[in-house]
Amino acid sequence: MSESHFSFHTFPERGVISFDFFTCGKVNPKVALKILRNEIQHERVVTNAFDRSSIGLYDDIYSTPGQKKYYVVKNVLEKFTSKVGQFVEVMDIEEFGHALFIDHEIQVAEKDEKIYSSTFFKSSYDLSKKNNNVAIIGGGDGGVARACLENNSNYIDWFELDPEIVDACYRHLPKVCSKVKKSNKVKTFWGDAFKSINEIEDSKYDKIFVDLNDDQYCIDLAKKNMKGLKRILKKGGVITAQVGSKDKKPKQVENWCKVLDKSFGNVNLSGAYVPSFDCNWNFASSIMK
Repeated sequence: MSESHFSFHTFPERGVISFDFFTCGKVNPKVALKILRNEIQHERVVTNAFDRSSIGLYDDIYSTPGQKKYYVVKNVLEKFTSKVGQFVEVMDIEEFGHALFIDHEIQVAEKDEKIYSSTFFKSSYDLSKKNNNVAIIGGGDGGVARACLENNSNYIDWFELDPEIVDACYRHLPKVCSKVKKSNKVKTFWGDAFKSINEIEDSKYDKIFVDLNDDQYCIDLAKKNMKGLKRILKKGGVITAQVGSKDKKPKQVENWCKVLDKSFGNVNLSGAYVPSFDCNWNFASSIMK
């Protein structure tokens, strides 16, 4: 059994025969499949192929309904459950380089991270050029903080729940966040962001970036704490949230926009195509009037 071989199992009650082909070298199981098609009467054939090399396939849980997408994984760099309960994976993906996944969903990939973070920043900057004092809620990969530094923000307060994610990104995604680690313009507040902002003075920030998970729980969390966010935002300041994909989850984007519009009386939606997400990604902004 050390060479190429095949086995089969019959399921008479279901009218199914299952063939398992194990091949090595230049042997192609399609040759045997062609013979079986000719010799066995059948209605249809379903085939599945598995590569036994070190290359793996990672299921994208954000796949479009009716389709299935996988990331080709060259190596798993780190995998752990953080103390705050988030399942963290950092992988080397064939097409996009090092990438961070949280709870099985891609968060950032080094090849196209700048598309996400620069569009996030520009969505706010287009409404107001003032960006001296900035607050970031979430965004553990550091990409948004880096974008703020690159656009001359002088004081950045970064409110992040999970230090283990930040440390993992410092180790494996230096292209994304090394500038943040070296900067003395970034002050990090660990723990529950919405508890931390209770200690912040009124009207402190020109911009607030909300970079939380794109799900209803985080929409409800932001809605519950919107009064506190408004309190720390300057008049004429801008709050911008990443709101997910209008193409894949239109109701979620609509709910985010409703929260911001109700709180500020205005909302502006922008977006960009992010290849590693395989869809357009949206950002919603409101001005404090």
